[in-house]
Amino acid sequence: MLPRTGQLLRGARGRWQQPLAAARSGRSLPAGPLPAPQMLCLKQTGNLKHHKAGCYSTLVPSDEVTVNYRYGLPVVTLMLPSRKERCQFTIKPMLTRVGTFLQDIQKEDKGIERAEVFTTDGSKIPATALMEVLLMNDFKLVINNTTYSVQVPVKEKWSREHAAEAEDIKSLVHRLFIALHLEDHQLRRERELLQKLDHLREQLVPLEQMKAKIATSADAKTNRLLWTGLAVLSTQGGALAWLTWWVYSWDIMEPVTYFITYGSALAFYAYFVLTKQDYVYPDIKDRQFLHYFYRKSRNQHFDVEQYNKLKEALAEVEESLRRLHQPLHLQLPIQEINDKD
Repeated sequence: MLPRTGQLLRGARGRWQQPLAAARSGRSLPAGPLPAPQMLCLKQTGNLKHHKAGCYSTLVPSDEVTVNYRYGLPVVTLMLPSRKERCQFTIKPMLTRVGTFLQDIQKEDKGIERAEVFTTDGSKIPATALMEVLLMNDFKLVINNTTYSVQVPVKEKWSREHAAEAEDIKSLVHRLFIALHLEDHQLRRERELLQKLDHLREQLVPLEQMKAKIATSADAKTNRLLWTGLAVLSTQGGALAWLTWWVYSWDIMEPVTYFITYGSALAFYAYFVLTKQDYVYPDIKDRQFLHYFYRKSRNQHFDVEQYNKLKEALAEVEESLRRLHQPLHLQLPIQEINDKD
C-alpha cells in the first residue's frame, strides 16, 4: 500500500504546485479548466479510544506554543486563533490551576469556544490540577479544532545559596504580610467569635433554666435518700439495743449482729462489683444525683447531649477569645504576673 501511495502523491505534485506558484508570483492562470485535484483516502485502524485526539483536531508544529522560564516563572506563548497574535501568559505553578489557565486563554480571545489539555498519550487532564503538575511533562493543548504539542523545557535546579535566599525572601514577605494585616485579621476574628458567643448563649438560656429546675429536683431527692438512710441505720441500732438489753440477752443477739455485719459487707462488695467504684459516700451521692437527673431529663424531654455540645462550643469560643486577647497576639508588652502570698 505504501508504494502505491507514494506514486499517487508524486503524480499529483505537479498539478498542485503549478496553480500555487502562479498565485504567489501574481501571474494569471492559463485558460481552461483546472485539473481535478486528487485526494488520497486513508483508513484509520485500531481502537478508536486510542486515537481520541486525532478524531477531531489537526496536529500543528510544536513551535506554535512554547514554554520558557523567565525570572523563575514559566511563560506560555501561543498564537491566538482569532486575532492572529502571539500572546504570553505568565504562570504561577503552585497557585494557578489548569482550568484557570484555560479560562484566561478564552478571555483573551473570544473566538475560542473550547480549550482542553491532554497528556501525550491522549488522557485528559482535569481542570482542578495544578499547573506545576502539568509542566512536569510534555502535553497537548487543544484550542477549538487544533491540537498543539507543547514541549516543556527542563527547569534548572537552584543552588543551595539561591534556595536559601528564596526561603529568606518568603519568610520576610510572610512577616511583612502579618505585620500589615494582623490588626484587621484580629478585629475580624474577634467580631466573628463575639457573634458566635452571643448565638451560643441565646441557645443556652432556655436549656440552662430547664437544667436548673431538674438539678434542684434531683438534689432534693438525693438529700431525702441520704436522710432516709440515716434514719434506717438509727432505727436498726435502736432495735438491736432494745432487743439486747430489754427483750433478749447478748448471747442470743450476738449471732444476729454478726449476720447483719456480714450482710452489710456483702452488700458493699456487690456494689463494687456492679458499679466498679468504691463505696465512698460522696461518690454514692453524686451517682444517685446523676441517676435522678437523667431520669427527670427524659421525663421533661431535656436533651443532655445537645446541652453538653453547646457548653463545649461555648468553652472553645471563650478560650479562643482569651488567647486572642493575650499580649503576644496583640503585640503588646507582656505584663509580669506576681504570685499572691
